[in-house]
Amino acid sequence: MSHNEIDIKIFAGSSSISFAEKMCKYLGTELGRSQTIKFSEGNTFVKILEKVRDKDVYIVQTVGLNPNDDFMELIFWIDAFKRSSASSVTAILPYFSYAKGDKKDEPRVSIRARVCADCLEVVGVDRIITMDLHSPQIQGFFKKPVDHLYGMPILCKYIKSKNIENMVVVSPDAGFAKNARKFAAALKAPTAIGDKTRRGHDEKAEILEIIGDVKGKNAIIVDDFTISCGTLTDTARALKEHGAEKIYACVSHALLGEKGLKALENSVIEELIITDTVENKLAFNHPKVKVVSVAPLFAEAVKIIHNRDSLSQLFDSVDL
Repeated sequence: MSHNEIDIKIFAGSSSISFAEKMCKYLGTELGRSQTIKFSEGNTFVKILEKVRDKDVYIVQTVGLNPNDDFMELIFWIDAFKRSSASSVTAILPYFSYAKGDKKDEPRVSIRARVCADCLEVVGVDRIITMDLHSPQIQGFFKKPVDHLYGMPILCKYIKSKNIENMVVVSPDAGFAKNARKFAAALKAPTAIGDKTRRGHDEKAEILEIIGDVKGKNAIIVDDFTISCGTLTDTARALKEHGAEKIYACVSHALLGEKGLKALENSVIEELIITDTVENKLAFNHPKVKVVSVAPLFAEAVKIIHNRDSLSQLFDSVDL
C-alpha cells in the first residue's frame, strides 16, 4: 500500500458511521476520531479529536433520514476542519436528500438543492462526492468539483447473480426512463415504462398505464429512491394486471419507515434491492430487502482522488 493510501483521513458524521467504517476497512485505514453531541434542545456540537493540520480530509455524512440535522451537522464538520487548518475538505454524501429540490416548478418555492450547494461552498468545502443524484444537473449548482458515482453497475451485478430469466426492466415513470434503459442495456433486457401521475406533495402517485410488453415476463422495477414504497407497489400492481410474472424492485436510496416496509410486505414485490447509502436499520433487517454495499465504490473513489488520479477509470472498468 502506498504512503498516500495509508495517509487518507476519513471521518464520519453521525448519519454514516458504519458506512465510513466499511470504507476504512476497504482502504486499510483507521476511521478518524471525532465526537458529535446532540443537546436536549436540538443543537448539534461536533469536535475533531485528532490533528488534521495540512491533511486532506474526507467527511462522510449522508443527508437522509433526518435531512435537516444531517445537513447542519455536515456544515459544522466542514467548518471545524477548515478552522483546524485541514489542507482540503471533501464532503462525501452517499445520499443527498435535498437534490429533489432542483427547480422552481411552481410559484413562490425555494430551489433547495441550490441553497444547500451555496451553504456547503460558503463554509469552505473543496469537493463533493455523491451517488445517484435525483437530477444530475445539480452538479452544475456547485462551483466546486462534484464527483457523481453510479450505483447501477453494483446493483446490476447482484441482479445478474440471481439468473432471472425472461426479464424486463421497468421505469415507474417517464422521468427515470433514461436510467432504466441503462439498466436494461447492462442486463440485456427490454424496457417498459409506467405512466405515472402525481397530484400533490403527499408522496402519493397514481399509475395509470404500462407502456411496453410485460406479459409473462419477470419484471425489475428500477428507481433512484423510495420513501413510502407507494410508487413501487403501485407499479408492481399494474405490472401484475398486465400479466407480469415475478416482480422485483431496485432502488439506490431506501428511506423507508415502518409504513413503507408494511406496504412492501403486503405487495406483490418478491424482493427490494437497495444500497447502504442511507443507514436504515429498519429496512436493512427486513426479510424482503436485500442490501448491496456501495462503500467499496466510495472508498475506491477516495483512493483515486487522493492519489491525484482520474475517476474515469472507475467508470471504464465497470465489470458487469
